[in-house]
Formats: sequence, structure tokens, C-alpha cells
Amino acid sequence: MGAVAELWRHPIKSHGRETLDAVEFTAGACMPWDRHWAVTHDATKFDDTGWAHCRNFMIGARTPALAGIWAAFDEDAVQITLRHQDLGSITFDPDLQSDAFVDWVAPLCPHDRTSPKAIIKAADRGMTDSPFPSVSIMNRASHAAVEAAIGRPVEQERWRANIWLDGIDPWDEFSWMGKTIRLGEAEFEIREPCVRCLHTAANPVSGARDVDTLGVLKNSFGHTNFGVYAVVTKSGHVATGDQAQVL
Repeated sequence: MGAVAELWRHPIKSHGRETLDAVEFTAGACMPWDRHWAVTHDATKFDDTGWAHCRNFMIGARTPALAGIWAAFDEDAVQITLRHQDLGSITFDPDLQSDAFVDWVAPLCPHDRTSPKAIIKAADRGMTDSPFPSVSIMNRASHAAVEAAIGRPVEQERWRANIWLDGIDPWDEFSWMGKTIRLGEAEFEIREPCVRCLHTAANPVSGARDVDTLGVLKNSFGHTNFGVYAVVTKSGHVATGDQAQVL
């Protein structure tokens, strides 16, 4: 029915993204290293163990310039390199060098809003926007439909997907609720649509808000959803080019 077109992970929530060629998914878990860390602010409430709502962290919906960060994560060294066109790059260990990161990212954060304090992580899962350990799956044809409504090309990175699928009709993903989809060797149960926020309005290069994505979704399609959240129900290897099949 379709195929895996792209795989993406976001090691620090709202602070950069990178592409992958293949991923080993584990049942009941997030994509490995995706949203593994998050950045606290002045009003964060977090008990140093489990999941917490996105309002407790620095996110692009409130700090749009963060959308311009890109990432490269070295799993073996546990070091991440972040880069932004206005800041250059920084390489650091998120568990040991939080202060260096805060100093680097601070210029992107408005003085009249919450400011970054430290990098944290949950004990056993990624800090996804959903309260359950989710993987986000999105459809290139749906993105093309949004581009047509806007009237010009728009960067896919705005949607912050884990998995992009190709060869599927626009918005078909919303008909999969409660169903299982097989991607490569792994299987995923589709749980709910991704309700979008202002982060999607920000340009993934400059960080400037330059497209009314929420208005376009609402006015052209009658909702503000894009993509779906899924849970891994069968562990397995997924690579770009693998077939996608709704079971």
C-alpha cells in the first residue's frame, strides 16, 4: 500500500532533528533516543522520573526560534551536536554538560518568556507529546495537500515526524485509528491523531513564523490535525524503502 520514505528522531525535545536510514523498534517503547531529553524552564514541574506534559519544557510553540536547530547524535559517545544558522554549532554530552548547552541556546529565547534551565530525561521513555510512549507517523500526500492549500512548497520538517510514508492517499492515515500497520519487520497500533501547535508555523531553517499552518488546516480541511500517534506492538527493524501495510 505504501512505503517508508523517511525516518527522523529528535534527541532533545524541540531542540533539533536528524534523519536515519534504519531503526530497531522495541514493543512498548518510543523510537530509540527520540525526545530522550527535554529542557526545563523557570516554571517546570518534573519529579525526575516519569513523563511530564510539554508545558513543563522549552518548546517551539512558545519559542519559535528553536525550530531552526538541527541535530546529529553519536550514540556510542553519547554526544550530540546541535547547529543553528545564527549560533553556529555545539557538541556536548546532554547528561554532563547541561550548562554549556543552556549558554549556547539562550540567545534564541525571548527575555520576556520562560528561559532554559537544564536538560533532564525520564527514567524509562522519551518525552513525547503524548502521555503514552508514541511514535509519530505522517503521510507525504497529506503534506502535499497542505502545500496545495497554502499555494507554495512548505518544509516537511515543520511536522516533526518520526516516520514519513509515501504512496498513500491524502489523509488516509486518519482512517487507521485502532488498526495495526506493519512497517518492515515492526508493527504499530494507531492510537490517535496528532493535534498540531504553533511550532509548525516556524521555519525549520530561520525559526521565524512564516506560515499559518493551523489556519490552513482549519480552513481548508476542518481540523488542526496532522499525522497520527502509534505504539509499537511488535519489535523489529524498519528502514527507508520498507513496505507499509495496514493489517
